[in-house]
Amino acid sequence: MRNVTIILIMVLATLGPAAVIAIVGFAAVKAVGRNPSAAAKILMSMITAFVFAEAIAILALLVVFNLFR
Repeated sequence: MRNVTIILIMVLATLGPAAVIAIVGFAAVKAVGRNPSAAAKILMSMITAFVFAEAIAILALLVVFNLFR
């Protein structure tokens, strides 16, 4: 039962940031399609959002590893 709990928590901890990355990527492609001249600004904000989403995923996985070690 403990392994199932760990797997479920890890899936939820990675599913959230993965969804954020998918939404941000879709919105960035849509924004560049509408206004190609703003691609540099859109790229920087997209990369920043990706970094924060990945940081949340890494922190969540580290917490899970430390709690169930």
